[in-house]
Parts: sequence; C-alpha cells; structure tokens
Amino acid sequence: MTDTPPSDPHRIPASPWAGRRVFVTGTTGFKGAWLAFWLQRLGAEVHGFALPPHTTPSLFDELDLAGRIHQTMGDLTEPGAVAAALEQSGAEVVLHLAAQAIVRTGFQAPIHTYMTNTMGTLRLLEAVRATASVRAVVNVTTDKVYSGPNEVAHTEDGALGGGGPYSASKVCAEIVSAEAGRRWAAARGLGLATARAGNTLGGGDWAPDRLVPDCVRAAAAGGSVRLRNPSAVRPWQHVLDVLQGYLTLAERLLESPGKAAGAWNFGPALGDEPDVQTVAAAVLAGLGCSDQLVLAPDEGGPPEEDVLRLDSSKARQQLGWGPRLDWRRSLLWTADWYRGFADGRSAHALCVEQIDSFSALPPPTLPAP
Repeated sequence: MTDTPPSDPHRIPASPWAGRRVFVTGTTGFKGAWLAFWLQRLGAEVHGFALPPHTTPSLFDELDLAGRIHQTMGDLTEPGAVAAALEQSGAEVVLHLAAQAIVRTGFQAPIHTYMTNTMGTLRLLEAVRATASVRAVVNVTTDKVYSGPNEVAHTEDGALGGGGPYSASKVCAEIVSAEAGRRWAAARGLGLATARAGNTLGGGDWAPDRLVPDCVRAAAAGGSVRLRNPSAVRPWQHVLDVLQGYLTLAERLLESPGKAAGAWNFGPALGDEPDVQTVAAAVLAGLGCSDQLVLAPDEGGPPEEDVLRLDSSKARQQLGWGPRLDWRRSLLWTADWYRGFADGRSAHALCVEQIDSFSALPPPTLPAP
C-alpha cells in the first residue's frame, strides 16, 4: 500500500465523491483501472484491492495507479486478506469489480472461476459486515446471469440461470448478495445492490479472448481476426457509460439505501446493439486495418447465446441514468484511444481527455416519468 498518493493537477472540480473514501476491488483490471482513475480525479480517496496485473501492458501500470491510489495487492479468496484491507481503508463505499471475467477461461478453470466470483464475493461481503464504516456496496455481476428467451430484452426480475461456469458463478454471486441484503444489510441501513452490464468497450483493455483487444493485437501484428460467432448480438457500451451507471447507483444507495437496493441493469438503448461482425469491422476500420477480418468459426470456442439484450428502463426511470454514447461513438472513442497510444501518447493523457469529453456531453434523453 502506498502512503499518500500525490495530488492530481488535472483533478475534476467538486463532486459528490470529493473526499469520500472508496474501496474498489479489481483495480488492476480494465474497468477497475478506469474506475479508480476516474474516482481519484473526482477527488475520492481510493483504496484498491486486486491481484497483480495479468496482462502486459496493463492500464493499471500505464496510469501509474500504484502511485495515485492506496493499493493492496491481494487475493479475494485468501482468508482475511480483503477484510484487513477494507478495515484499514475506513471506506464508506465499496465497488466490487474483481472477477474471473473471461468466458472461455471459465470452462478451462471452473474451480478458479467459482472460487473467485462466488467465494470471493462472499468473503468481501463478510468483510463488509464486519466493517462499520461501509454504507453502500455495488456488486458488479454481468448480463449473462439471465436465462430464458434471449430475443426479449432481460429485465431485473427475469429468471437467473448460468450457461457455463462464468455465468453460473455470477448467478451465485447474485444469490449471495441478495441473501446478505435480506439477512443483515437492510437491518443495518446499508445499501447493497448488484449491477448487470454487458460487453464493455474502451481503450486500455488488453485481456485475452476479447473482441476489441483481439482486433488491436491483430492490427499491430498485421494478422487477421477470427470471429467465432459473427452474428451474435450483444449490449455493447463504452466503459465510461457503464462506470457512470455504477457511480450513479452508489450515490443513490448512500441517499436511499432501501429504495436503491437490489438488482440494476445498465445497457444501451434497445435497438442499439450491433452484432460481433459489425463491431469488429468498425474497430479495424478505426485502426486503419479494415481488411483484417476472417469470418471463420472457432471450433474450440465455448457455447454462446446468439442474442443478449438488456432492458435498462429501471435505471433510466429511477436513477436518471442513460448512455451518452451510442455504439458507433463508443467504437470511435475506443479506436481513437488505441491509435493515440500506438502513436506514443500516454494512457494518462488519453484517459483524461476522454473523461473530460464524456463529462462535457449533455445528459441523456430520458423517458417521461
């Protein structure tokens, strides 16, 4: 853990997060690094907990987050590790993003996936129960917790069911959270919610077996991108839209813990969900490599649903949240980030630029109450 992180001269002016202590798990991952960096710029005192970065490069390292936040490298599944870090942080808000998040890895290493995503969540929640300072918890799961007909957009009250170890482990995390909410969180006045989002776009993701990083690697190496399911439809969103949803939910949990508790979807507008081939072609075009696309099945790929859609009406109506970027602008911003990085611009400058641009966008158009 670092001592006192240096101040950021580019910090965003006063916000609801200024001076607030926040505990973020998964800070060495793609979304976790963006979230920690954004919170730090909003003036929060960020305490991170995660395993060391598992990719080279990693956004955590490129942003020098070890020198910007209070970071503990640790394993959620190790008894007592997260409890000690959380207690020491004195955090008021917990944002739980740590996970084994690769679908294919779930089939290859199911025990590790369940231990991280289910038992890791349970250990975190037990640590929260023992830490008096915590007032709000957002447990990030996935859109893949739903079962039933996928041609219809899923709502939060839809049936849950896992199609593989990753999905099933996240369903278990949902059940663990719901049980904790009923058993002790509500009685204590602590707001506990789960956040379900889909496929996230943005610069700084170098994870294996993900579409956009695969496109970036192919562009750099002059290779081709193989699409195992080109016609699959997913709720693609920019990372800043997704994280804005998590932060908005956390703020509401602090204000009205009982009303904001439970499950929340954060997805694009219905009808704004392109298929895999469209996304890959747009990313490669943005990188100047539009000919590097191979429509060939991946025989070793895991089973997948053809269509996944989220109905986020609840978040729009009750939280006032909605995406500011449609999928086209999300892909443009993503390709611009990677092109800038390849041209020698720093991840810090690129993230600051996009956070500032995102913050300056007009609020989304929301349905009438």
